[in-house]
Amino acid sequence: MGTKPTRIHEVATETQRALLLIISSTSDTQSQLERRAEELSALVDTMGVATERVEYVTLRQPNSSTLIGSGKVGELASIIEELAVDMVIFEISLPPRIQRNLEQIWECAVIDRDEVILQIFADRAQTKEAVLQVELARLEYSLPRLTRKWTHLSRQRGGMRGTRDAGETQLEMDRRQISDKILLLKGQLEKVVTQRAVQRSQRLESSIPVGAIVGYTNSGKSSLLNALTGAGVLVEDKLFATLDPTTRAVKLPGGEEILLSDTVGFVSNLPHTLVEAFKSTLEEALYADFLIIVCDASSPDMIANYTTTVQVLEELGATDKPAIVLANKIDKIEDGFSVSRLKSLYSPVIETSIINAEGLDALVDEIVDLLKRLRPLSTYRIPTNRHDLVAHLHRWGQVQKIEYTDDAIIATARIDGRYQGPLAQFIKRD
Repeated sequence: MGTKPTRIHEVATETQRALLLIISSTSDTQSQLERRAEELSALVDTMGVATERVEYVTLRQPNSSTLIGSGKVGELASIIEELAVDMVIFEISLPPRIQRNLEQIWECAVIDRDEVILQIFADRAQTKEAVLQVELARLEYSLPRLTRKWTHLSRQRGGMRGTRDAGETQLEMDRRQISDKILLLKGQLEKVVTQRAVQRSQRLESSIPVGAIVGYTNSGKSSLLNALTGAGVLVEDKLFATLDPTTRAVKLPGGEEILLSDTVGFVSNLPHTLVEAFKSTLEEALYADFLIIVCDASSPDMIANYTTTVQVLEELGATDKPAIVLANKIDKIEDGFSVSRLKSLYSPVIETSIINAEGLDALVDEIVDLLKRLRPLSTYRIPTNRHDLVAHLHRWGQVQKIEYTDDAIIATARIDGRYQGPLAQFIKRD
């Protein structure tokens, strides 16, 4: 039936081809199904696989062994043979048992959306932390799937000669090896995460405000960081173009400096293993002073994507921060209904076309105003013998004016509330 596929995680000399399956219920609308198909096609394209055809399967009663029932399995078997595709990709998550059964019947690789995302992350991870996180997530995903016919794990069996006990099966050995590797990776990752925490604490101990750029994948986050900082972050019209967080300094009008961090893009129904694996990356948003939420105004799912972003932020406990929302790619929208709807949900919303440098001045002005609210201008009447408080102001705040009189030091400055403590009693109230 068809040509024998290369294993999904091995490098193929020719582009692999896939049949995509969108599983629907009777409540799904056609437009919803088409958008789900478009996102899966974009993910598959990012993975480097060509979409040969998309099939829609209405599921009324799940079958325990094949999910979609023997009749539909047979119908799709004919399509797979006719198209000679290398793999079938489900848009929903599949239990390991159903994957194994379908691979045996169809004699080709059967994967789900989770595995597609795992593969993309594996291809694009750059830093040591990201590489470890992805490898850990893939092993945890693969452990219950070791008996699949098409699996990359057969390539990880080397280097263990002499360790196989009498009577131990290959499957048992694989499981033991992978369990040991998972423990090893968790230990290595713990060390790297500790190092990141130290770096983050050093940033938090500085007086420089930190902002995190968040949003749905491919909404323009990296483009924004590049536009504001010249960071040179990879920008592609693909999902998950960048995975590793990048932090750069931005000089605001008036000379104030802030730090901006780009984060991994959000996506609906992100595999749970990856949510956990990239929590330390996403925590850039948790420890930021403010957020910039970037939305793709040209997407028909902009509101749903914005909702997904907010849900992920809620999971992180980062929704208590001031935020600026960007409706990006306004140069590509045909009508402003979705932007108007977004404005009804949140304020402020700034319309931008980052690629055309439109709306960036308005964004910078909004950041300046936001920082003024976070760090209100105050005047302090400090005793002449408390030079330690003057030093505290210079270290943690922005001193605009300082005057020495016979009985006091009068300082006008902006300082974050978390460093206000020792100065609070000296604020001039008149």
